[in-house]
Amino acid sequence: MKKYNVIGVMSGTSVDGLDISFCRFIKNKKWKYEILNSKTYHYCNFWKKTLINLHSESKKKIKEIDVEFAKHISDKINHFTEKNKIKADIISSHGHTVFHDPSKKITLQIGSGKVINELCKITTVNNFRKIDIDLGGQGAPLVPIGDKLLFQKYKYCLNIGGFANLSVKANNSIKAFDICPANIALNFYCRKLGKEFDSGGEISRGGNMIKSLYDELNKIQFYSSNSPKSLSREWLEQNFLTKVSSSFKVIDILRTIVEHIAFQIGTNLKSQKTLVTGGGAKNKFLMDRICDFSSSEIIIPSNKLIDFKEAMIFGFLAVLRLNNEINCLKSVTGAVKDSIVGDVYKLC
Repeated sequence: MKKYNVIGVMSGTSVDGLDISFCRFIKNKKWKYEILNSKTYHYCNFWKKTLINLHSESKKKIKEIDVEFAKHISDKINHFTEKNKIKADIISSHGHTVFHDPSKKITLQIGSGKVINELCKITTVNNFRKIDIDLGGQGAPLVPIGDKLLFQKYKYCLNIGGFANLSVKANNSIKAFDICPANIALNFYCRKLGKEFDSGGEISRGGNMIKSLYDELNKIQFYSSNSPKSLSREWLEQNFLTKVSSSFKVIDILRTIVEHIAFQIGTNLKSQKTLVTGGGAKNKFLMDRICDFSSSEIIIPSNKLIDFKEAMIFGFLAVLRLNNEINCLKSVTGAVKDSIVGDVYKLC
């Protein structure tokens, strides 16, 4: 029996904060997990502004922030471990995505693994996407290996974060893809109302759907293309936000986007059980609308799993990496082969 104590760290496109999850993984024929402790360190205004706008900065500035963000991650990890008297074997850091364009073989997640390793003095794994991109894959989604090995009883695993993505199990294999923008689009318009996000969906619930916009969004070519496929901030800016007229009321835009998200997600959930995680699982209005479009049994788990499943699974990716086991699937990303991804930094 193998046992690993791992800190998984995740910063998503919603830019709400740094998720840190301390997990234990045990392998005895099959893998099992336990989330032992977790915390979200919400970003201050400096980090929110920096991360949202970093893609427009110079290469020099991005390199500087890569190091500074790693120092920020390390500071939070050290605070987390000291406060909770945690001793971890591994740190696994997703970092924060600045660029992601598989068609150009470009992906960048800042938060230097080398710096984290030096400051936390724990074996660190990061940079999980680049190898798959080099192999012709999308570099995303990466969570499905965890869905396959840790959440076998669910037909679908749906995560509603910045983007909504779905894992689908069939015939002992798994496929996965990004479905549509989610919180990244909703939060963009909430900020125009002076809000960080739409708590429970109460703002959008009060709006009126704009039928012309709803129809226009559903015609976006991405939705009719086959998987593997993934979305990015660049795609959102070029293909989604450009469809929305500034003449519309923001509250009506939010209502329409909720309906769009619910339709795109719900029509993909056709049977059996769906496990829903990510911040969108707490948006009651959105979840109600998804249920109206879906014939699947929707399962919303504990807040701990809703909030920290992705960070936990990135911890699991690091365990697989250090065991020299496949942790990135070609059936998911479209790469030429399965691979073992992640850069490893150990103490000298």
